This record gives sequence, C-alpha cells and structure tokens, in this order.
Amino acid sequence: MKAKKFIVGCVQATPSIFNKEKTLDIIYNWIKKAAEQDVKLLVFPESFIPVYPAGLGFGTVVGSRTEEGRDLFKEYWNNSIEAEGKESKKIAEWAKEFGMFISIGVTEKDTVSKSLYCTILYYSPKGELMGKHRKLKPTAAERLIWGEGDGSTLTTFNTELGKIGGLICWENYMPLARMSMYQKGVEIYLAPTADCRDSWNSSMIHIACEGRCYVIGANQLIRKTDYPEHLQKQLAEDRPEILSRGGSVIVSPLGKVLAGPLYNEEGLLTAEVDHDEIIRAKMDFDVIGHYARNDIFEYAAKDQPEIKNQN
Repeated sequence: MKAKKFIVGCVQATPSIFNKEKTLDIIYNWIKKAAEQDVKLLVFPESFIPVYPAGLGFGTVVGSRTEEGRDLFKEYWNNSIEAEGKESKKIAEWAKEFGMFISIGVTEKDTVSKSLYCTILYYSPKGELMGKHRKLKPTAAERLIWGEGDGSTLTTFNTELGKIGGLICWENYMPLARMSMYQKGVEIYLAPTADCRDSWNSSMIHIACEGRCYVIGANQLIRKTDYPEHLQKQLAEDRPEILSRGGSVIVSPLGKVLAGPLYNEEGLLTAEVDHDEIIRAKMDFDVIGHYARNDIFEYAAKDQPEIKNQN
C-alpha cells in the first residue's frame, strides 16, 4: 500500500575527493542523520563518489592529451565504483539497516570496457540495488571522462512511496528526456546536479510545475581547498575558490519551494511529501493526461525499460 505522507531528504555535502573509502564513511554519517529525522527517501548529489571533478582538465585540449592527464584519469577510474561492486553493496546494506530508499550519484566504472559513466544508483529498504540510470549526454568537457548512457536506463521504480525516477544535471534541459519520466507517471523526480547557478533553481521549479511532481535537486559543496594537495596543482587557475556552492532544493508539485535552496554550506534538507498534493496539482494541468494532445503530438523513446515494481 502506498504511503500517503512521508519525509524526503536531500544531502548537500563535500565528499572525500578521489577517495571512495572515506567518502563511504561520509555517506554513512549522512544516512544516519537522515534516519534520525525519519527520512524515507534520501538523495545524494551527482557523482558524489568520487566527486564531480570541477576545475580539472585531465590534460586535454582539442587535438592533444598529456601523460599527466592520463594518470589523472586512471586515479579517477580507480576511485570510481561498480554498480554491483563492494562499495555499492555497503550502501545497499545501510539502506536496509535504516529502512530507507537511497539514491546516490556515482561515477560508475565498467570493468569490461573500462569506460566510466555518470550514474544514479537506486537502493531499497530491503537492501537491494533496484537499478541505475546512466547519464544520456555528458556536457561539454564531461565527455572527456564519461560515456553516454542509453534508453535502457531511463527508468522509474514503483515503490511504496510512489513512482521514483529522475535525470542527471543537464539531462533535465532535454524536453524529451523529461517527457520519458512523465510518461512513466513519475511522482518523485530526482535531479542530482553539479549546476549551482540561480537559473538551476528556476529549472527545478519549472519541472515540478510541468510534471506536477515533487522535485528533489541535490548538489555538492566543493572548494579548491577540498581537493588533495596534488590535485590542487592541476586545478584551472581561473576557477573561483568555491567551485560549487550547492543550491540543493526540494519543490512541491505546484512549484512551491519546500526546502532550500541551500548555498555555501553543507546540510540536510527535508520536506514532507503528500500524494494528495499531486492530485490537487493535476486539476488544471496534466502533461500526459487531460492537457496532452495526442491527436497532434506523438512521443516515442527507444529501448524503454518496464517500470520496476518494488512494492
């Protein structure tokens, strides 16, 4: 039976950069804090393991790569995780320990191809990895380090909390990617990101209004001094001291900001989800229902997975 009201949480924090073991300790501490506030769904930012590598160029300009850049990529790869590896299994155990759904952004390594992907991992209170979503289109210089996902991971999960799904960072600017979430009836829309501009907060409000769903946007707090000393030397000199100021936020189905946006500090945002608010919001706009014009517009997405039932 679907829970009508419950608490969701959003973590804005700094990982231990390029150190997956210490970052796991940080993750556990935030899960524990969230459990103390009775959070039933906890969302972490984009690539929290091993970090969104803001300010690093990986020794690359058009037409040229350096040996130092290749070494940096290897270090990043070594501190990334497998979707079903030992680090992921630890997070699944914590989800069960605290009776919580958990979503976390990671850099996922494919041990066969050796490619990396920007991925959301989803865990259930049963201690299971429910599934994952790989970012469809890395943005700009992100393409140096991450491959492209495909339609097979444009997924949502039918849970006791409702239908949960989401997109990563600038995927949320792709109207048809958003539509893939709406077509699946997403009710709690997750948007882990590395975008800390004021305009991102506006996008979160827009998506909540467009999808008539709750939106949880999670970002990291990253300063130059958070990087290990050997990596600080590789940061672009023109970058500001605060590389990501955060901006995490939780928004209601009618676009009301329920928590945040949080800037320039770590924190745990929480808000109550009430499924009745989704119904109330659908009265005058439903992008896949009474406001749709299927006689005019057609929508198709390739290789779509079935909605996974986690009840």
